Amino acid sequence: MELTPALRLGWLNGWILLGLLYLIYGILLLAFPKKVRGRLYEYDRSSWSRSQRAFSLMRRLLVVVCLVLMIFTSLKIGSYVFIAGIMLYALGLAGFVSALFNFKNTPLDQPVTNGLYSVSRHPQALMLFISGVGMCLAIGSWFALFIQIMAALFGRSRILTEETACLERYGESYRDYMKRVPRYLLIKTSMKQEGEDVSSV
Repeated sequence: MELTPALRLGWLNGWILLGLLYLIYGILLLAFPKKVRGRLYEYDRSSWSRSQRAFSLMRRLLVVVCLVLMIFTSLKIGSYVFIAGIMLYALGLAGFVSALFNFKNTPLDQPVTNGLYSVSRHPQALMLFISGVGMCLAIGSWFALFIQIMAALFGRSRILTEETACLERYGESYRDYMKRVPRYLLIKTSMKQEGEDVSSV
């Protein structure tokens, strides 16, 4: 692992892993019905606070930095970190695809609670994070890994907003789901019983 890897164009750079992920995601989106694609991205941002908008902007900037590092950093093929990275990448990618199908196969008038959604309220985000960590290890960059973690932390604001939207749309069924299933896999957090504040979940 290196703190700041040398940036250069090459055929065996991290863009290969990045490209595969986006290719699979793009193909699935094209194959999914239009209503499912709409549901995937529909949440109202008009009520976002100034801090939520700032966090969202920071997350996007950090994602761009991470993408540049992936594209211009060579894979550390043959190293232990590369093997560990590829394993995490594959796990995250497989989980992400599985979560997308869980999402697709749920009726539009119901919250998604089946498959990976039965162990995490946000498996798509979680699996993309795992895949991203894998890519950072595959290119052997501590700096990319740090950027990936910071982007995930700034992305928490969007996740809270999505949960608020789901509470408004599905009501008690989603509230019960929040009580049963942790936000991030095994991490169970506390909730207020009445009028819970999503930011505390």
